[in-house]
Amino acid sequence: MNCNDFVELVTEFLDGALSEDTEQRFIEHLAQCSGCENYLDQFRQTIAATGELTPEGISSDARQHLLSAFRDWQRDV
Repeated sequence: MNCNDFVELVTEFLDGALSEDTEQRFIEHLAQCSGCENYLDQFRQTIAATGELTPEGISSDARQHLLSAFRDWQRDV
């Protein structure tokens, strides 16, 4: 598994949706790659932070900023 494969599978890993073989390769890559370890940690922190947000708790400016960031994310990859 390489870093691109890892990034593609993070959501499925966190959902417990990977096959046993793929999860094993995911964990082996994680044990060897500090960059992906940091990525997974940041992903978990983002989920924890955004899991506490409600639509009413986000200012209009912040909402537009987030929507723009996600809209542009695919273009930047």
